[in-house]
Amino acid sequence: MLVGLHDIDRDRAIAAFAALERELFGKGAWSENAIRQELDAPARTYVFDVDEPDGSIRGYAGFWYDGDDAELMTIGVSKDHQRQGIAAAMLDRLLHDAELQGARRMLLEVRVDNAPAIALYRRFGFSIMGRRKRYYQPEGIDAYTMSADIRPHVMGFQTTQTTQTRGNDQDIHDNEGAAQ
Repeated sequence: MLVGLHDIDRDRAIAAFAALERELFGKGAWSENAIRQELDAPARTYVFDVDEPDGSIRGYAGFWYDGDDAELMTIGVSKDHQRQGIAAAMLDRLLHDAELQGARRMLLEVRVDNAPAIALYRRFGFSIMGRRKRYYQPEGIDAYTMSADIRPHVMGFQTTQTTQTRGNDQDIHDNEGAAQ
């Protein structure tokens, strides 16, 4: 079950977030203090995947919205619960929330060696924009920068709209027929 940050005990969410960070990212994990600062920063939206029977937090994801672009800040799912659709559900929710807030596109960075994450992002319409050398520290791993349009960026007027499927059958509109 996906819940927003304001629908969950904050200290429990932070502790689970920090534990998952250590499990998933080792030396590159965000500290508990960094997580608190991130969650307290303005214009952040975070969701958590909570296992209904026992209430454990299996995943987290969040973005920052600056008034035009949304930036995926982080997404993580416990190793025991990966490949079960949790990351896809969280990403879909974040894209929906970003669209409701007015974002036109979402940006992100991903390790170049993280094939499962890259495949997930491509499934949701993200494409590679560029590469950031030695972005992930302390390992010095490069990152791809990726972006996906959330809402059409219309230049001129729009004559028709078509519907396409986002990652898991949520409707979004593209700008087919828009003047370029």
